[in-house]
Amino acid sequence: MKIVRFFTTAIALGLAALAGVAGYRVLESQLEADVYRQRLAETERDLVQLRDQYEQVVRRTAVTELVVTDGVLSVHVRAGDGSILSLPTPFDPTREIYVDYVVIDGRLWIRRIFDEDTAPGQGMLIDPALGAIDWEADEVAQGKASYRALGEGRWVISVSGNGALDLARAREDEVVRLAPPPPIREWSPAQREAQEALRDLEPKEVLRELTRRITSD
Repeated sequence: MKIVRFFTTAIALGLAALAGVAGYRVLESQLEADVYRQRLAETERDLVQLRDQYEQVVRRTAVTELVVTDGVLSVHVRAGDGSILSLPTPFDPTREIYVDYVVIDGRLWIRRIFDEDTAPGQGMLIDPALGAIDWEADEVAQGKASYRALGEGRWVISVSGNGALDLARAREDEVVRLAPPPPIREWSPAQREAQEALRDLEPKEVLRELTRRITSD
């Protein structure tokens, strides 16, 4: 009889232990689900902000206008005092025309213009102060360029908030308001936000959720 009671007690304890483990696993899964749900809600809010940032990125700013009149190419830019400068160039617009820029102190500055038969170093400087650039300086980020062959008319170079350049012909009646050197920003990709939400749970997150459940009951 003692042996039977022993095995009965052992089985009961075993079942209780299994039930306890199963209950713990259920509770653990529920806590993990709640923590992930909170993370996803936070990520959704972050992505809404990212969408707003993206809308700012795709909102382009006109920075330079190239004008071809009777085969003569001129560059229009806004000077530091707010006036618009019209600078004639010696380059043939039917060749590939390059306009290059440099990002300094987070802003995009037009630097020079040249054609495909001219070495960049021999190009026409728009701002002589940018002739020699210290590429090791902390405030200098990178150079950018836009180029193509140009026909008669007006060609506008615009830039988005993340520094992407675009060169397109403007309509004859289109009013172009050239901006001073616009700011260039760096945006965190959405993929990074999603990966952060799916990373492994930390014990403190589960403990925090357990504490919240206990105190809210």
